[in-house]
Amino acid sequence: MELSALPHPIVQAPLAGGPSTPELAVAVSGAGGLGFLAAGYRAPGDLDAEIAFVRERTDAPFGVNLFVPSPGEPDRAAVEAYAARLRPEADRSGVTLGVPAYDDDGWEDKLAIVVARRVPVVSFTFGLPSREVIARVRAAGTSVLVTVTTPEEAVAAAEAGADGLVAQGIEAGGHRGGFRDDAGDLGLLALLRLVLRATPLPVVASGGIADGEGVAAVLAAGAVAAQLGTAFLRTPEAGTNPAHRAALTAHDRPTPETGTPAAHREALTAYDRTEITRAFTGRRARGLVNRFLREHSAAAPPAYPHIHHLTAPLRAAARKSGDPDMLNLWAGQTYPLTEELPAADLVHRLSTDARAALARAARRYPTGNP
Repeated sequence: MELSALPHPIVQAPLAGGPSTPELAVAVSGAGGLGFLAAGYRAPGDLDAEIAFVRERTDAPFGVNLFVPSPGEPDRAAVEAYAARLRPEADRSGVTLGVPAYDDDGWEDKLAIVVARRVPVVSFTFGLPSREVIARVRAAGTSVLVTVTTPEEAVAAAEAGADGLVAQGIEAGGHRGGFRDDAGDLGLLALLRLVLRATPLPVVASGGIADGEGVAAVLAAGAVAAQLGTAFLRTPEAGTNPAHRAALTAHDRPTPETGTPAAHREALTAYDRTEITRAFTGRRARGLVNRFLREHSAAAPPAYPHIHHLTAPLRAAARKSGDPDMLNLWAGQTYPLTEELPAADLVHRLSTDARAALARAARRYPTGNP
């Protein structure tokens, strides 16, 4: 599909691990944006069922995001040392740490599903698929997007046959989506301009966009659409854990329901910034700073998905108990701008505000002025 044909240039980022739901994808696509299903961490059968769910409820285009398998063997000693460090955490949570093993997240099965289902858009994260894989997906009539964090990655994706790119700036919440875990610290505006100079492909801008003015900014800078993730975490359609939702609301303005300004200021001290960490999964990701992130980031080795499996029982226990200090509270740098709105309303709000922002900017440069 042509991204420029979207009624609203709004892409809902794939939010793996629970927040992405078929209901969210349906709401965003039905409103004129591009909703996404996150295949990451999903069983192939569940992904197939979610695609069918979306297809039954909307004729609008939607996308599926796949994790490209991470190559290489981690430092086993470093992984074991990190496991030893986390055992007291497991004891306190009443769980046993997971086995730090490698898996490819059902890569071949999920590829077969998106090809058989002829999904309109497939995006890839964590690496560059082979030319053969991209050609196979495109042969099903699917548009292929590749997530990049450097101009060099963008050039490689273009040469491999991608139809478009998702340029992810360092401001983005969640995992860094580039080809290597240790690459890509460019801010979105710089990355967007460099990628557009390096390749002729259409580019979706991602990272730190949470309102219409942010959407307008990346459109003015050359993006064909804006991808937002954190902004959708607070929609009722998202499967965001209640403790994660509560942490994201810490910066909301006080109301009679939420308490006095003094109470609001006290709440702000809990989750007042984001940082990038490997503590939860072994791959760099941006989240709200909590106790687990503060205490374990420096010790966490670059070992994905091994650390992801190691800490999975800790995170599951935290979700069940509602403990935000043990959860991976993924969030982008502009999370204080997010609001609690239905997904369709959010798409329309973003689009309306973006149009207004672009009109204001245009008035500063009237046609015909030197």
